[in-house]
Amino acid sequence: MNPKTKGIIVFQNIWCVRMNPLIWHKVAAISGMAALGLGTYGAHGFKPTNPSYKEVWNTASLYHLVHTAALLGAPMAKNPNIFGGLLATGIVAFSGTCYAVAFLEDRTYAKVAPLGGLAFIAAWGSLLF
Repeated sequence: MNPKTKGIIVFQNIWCVRMNPLIWHKVAAISGMAALGLGTYGAHGFKPTNPSYKEVWNTASLYHLVHTAALLGAPMAKNPNIFGGLLATGIVAFSGTCYAVAFLEDRTYAKVAPLGGLAFIAAWGSLLF
């Protein structure tokens, strides 16, 4: 392998960058710290005017933490970067949107959440292939 192209492979004239699947452990570590911090804030510091937003925050926190735990298994998947990438996208799009909706007490931003849900479903579905 040419040292100048180390980590780069050519597949049918398309350049791809090889990514170490163990990077998902680091992503999971960062996401886990964020999930615990946001969950703690939601349990002890978040006082919305409308109590229904507390449930939205709790849902965001639950999905964030569960899918962060799943990220730990990404390196063992057949396609770790697809599985990990879809989980990370789902965490940001679904949980991130729910956090924003709850914090701002404005459902205008909720339109992105279903895309995050689809990313979660696609991530789990990617394990079939």
